[in-house]
Amino acid sequence: MADNDGFRNDWATKDFYAVLGVKKDATADEIKKAYRKLARANHPDSNPDDAAKHELFKKVAEAYDVVGDGEKRKKYDEFRTLSATGGFGGGYSGSSGQGGQGGFDINDLLRQQAGAGGGFGDMFGDLFGGGGRQRQQQARPRKGSDIETSTTLDFVDALEGTTISLRLTSDAACPTCQGTGGRPGTRPHVCPECEGAGYVVAGVGGAFSMNETCPTCHGRQLVYDEACPTCHGSGRGTSARTIQARIPAGVKDGQKIRLRGKGAPSESGGPAGDLFVKVRVAAHPVFARKGDNLTIEVPVSFDEAALGADLKIPTLGGAPVTLKIPPGTPNGRTFRVRGKGARKADGTTGDLLATIDVRVPATLDSTAREALEAYRAATASVTLRDRLFQEAT
Repeated sequence: MADNDGFRNDWATKDFYAVLGVKKDATADEIKKAYRKLARANHPDSNPDDAAKHELFKKVAEAYDVVGDGEKRKKYDEFRTLSATGGFGGGYSGSSGQGGQGGFDINDLLRQQAGAGGGFGDMFGDLFGGGGRQRQQQARPRKGSDIETSTTLDFVDALEGTTISLRLTSDAACPTCQGTGGRPGTRPHVCPECEGAGYVVAGVGGAFSMNETCPTCHGRQLVYDEACPTCHGSGRGTSARTIQARIPAGVKDGQKIRLRGKGAPSESGGPAGDLFVKVRVAAHPVFARKGDNLTIEVPVSFDEAALGADLKIPTLGGAPVTLKIPPGTPNGRTFRVRGKGARKADGTTGDLLATIDVRVPATLDSTAREALEAYRAATASVTLRDRLFQEAT
């Protein structure tokens, strides 16, 4: 691309090691440490009104993008060596111009350095975003899109795990052109906008730049003279299918389950995307869940709470257990029944938390009323609310 020559001329004069404050022979760990220190010190979020630090942050990020990558660093060093030894004659030209003071084609020199059939784009394409000829002729496989859906599970199924059927409608490759975007039978050619790279380099201020998906080929690297009549060149269609999804034991309400490879298929031979299933768990009439434990509210009469009792309570999917409550058990007290809760990820089981709910009868027959009146008379000397008045004054 035309803009790449400008980047190469610009970057040929930059010392990324000096920007990071390290030596040319610095180790990868030393480079990473220097980058992190400078990035923290000059990050725009920490220095919102300091334009100088914003600019330095961009330069540091640009430098680390090159010398922090082993392959890019090797090519950058080769490029800098050629510049320092006068290999470029003080400058360089494109494929046909005369370069700098020496008046030669830089591609001739780089073909000698990189081998026959090379050139600037082949030797330094990965560094500057141009891509080599070999890579330009083949579209890179891309992962399919991720899909999100939701399902509602029965309370017991969520605890024990289950397999469910999901009907999915997702974006997919066009069935007519198989995702190429071209009319079947027509031949593709390399995208002239990105020169087959699939992306273009966009400047975002100063020396900072980033790669963006090519707006002409949409990342496919190839374009067709005639668009597909079905998708009109987008390469996309819709796909409806039913899949079987395994939901693991112990899934919680609101949790997202990631199913790898169950998303939208790739349009270029790459792996399928992932499926994210948001789980809703239906309420149970008796039990609820608290982490890896189950909870239950146990109705208790006044006399059982006052005198103590042995209470038989249910468990989920198992035999009932006997809960022994001592005399004077207050309302709201919780007892733990070990090993009767939800299954944990490690295969063990949580506990059952039984909370006492003392019930007051709405109506009383004559016998019960007489008994309670006798109890009132027997405890008349006990005043429960004296402490309220003492602490209120």
